Amino acid sequence: MSTTVKVTAAEVNKLRQATGAGMMDCKKALVEAGGDFDKAIEVLRKKGQKVAEKRADRDSSEGAAVAKINDSQTEGVAIVLGCETDFVGKNENFLALANQLADIALNCNTKEEFLAADFGGMSVADKLVEQTGVIGEKLDITSFEKLSATYVGAYVHINKIAALVGLTAKVDNADVLAKDVAMQVASMGATTLSYKDFDPAFVASETEARIAVIEKDNIELGRLGKTLKNVPKYISMAQLTPEVLAQAEEEAKAELKAEGKPEQIWDRILPGKMERFISDNTTLDQEKCLLDQTFIKDEKKSVAAYVATYGDVEISGFKRASVG
Repeated sequence: MSTTVKVTAAEVNKLRQATGAGMMDCKKALVEAGGDFDKAIEVLRKKGQKVAEKRADRDSSEGAAVAKINDSQTEGVAIVLGCETDFVGKNENFLALANQLADIALNCNTKEEFLAADFGGMSVADKLVEQTGVIGEKLDITSFEKLSATYVGAYVHINKIAALVGLTAKVDNADVLAKDVAMQVASMGATTLSYKDFDPAFVASETEARIAVIEKDNIELGRLGKTLKNVPKYISMAQLTPEVLAQAEEEAKAELKAEGKPEQIWDRILPGKMERFISDNTTLDQEKCLLDQTFIKDEKKSVAAYVATYGDVEISGFKRASVG
């Protein structure tokens, strides 16, 4: 005749603290393990593996983005702990787990190293499997970004986007500068630091594609009798060679002459015309390049101009991790 193992509330609570599993799951695991604590953990882990196998093809499109900076503020990490539903992604215990994982990730250089790192006697990868069983949804690290610099700052937007920014120097109010630029990264989604980072083939194909879209739009606008959009020749500063800029200046002068503007006032008008020409022909930079974007806190400045107000410091790099 079999006897049911009696487990105490203290034993159940100890297992809950160790695994995060629910009270009834912990009680059943302890009973199944004959009261053996380590075996009970293994029971829960196997349950997690079964749930994980069933949900392997699910999409971890929700979750929480978290950023952590080391004490010396020279390294930062941004991760996304993915789950299946927004309900779980906003849960306090889930967010606590994401923060625990980020603390571990801060000491790892790659996602692979992170997943193999220790989490309370098991690997991070095994912890994710265990918690899949506890929560009942597929958990995954959907993003892992690491950044090192002389100074690293971060910004997290409602646990949906985490951004890191590196500075070349620790200037006065570096924390404000880094956070402001990280907020820019989170909000505007730059993909590179400068137009100098673009591959020429990418710029060429993007130019062709953008011009085709505008020309198609203009056909419809013309049909409706509306003002047509300007069709740029260029979309990046990478294309505006000294020769191109010189030609643009000559064309601007010809326009001023045709308008009957006195030559002695051209010097006052030309800078504005050239500024407009560059703005009209660098749309790719303004969208994709962090330093060329309009600064979200002051639309009269570019991000590069804002950074320059802090003196002898530059942005050395940035990273962005987002849910979904």
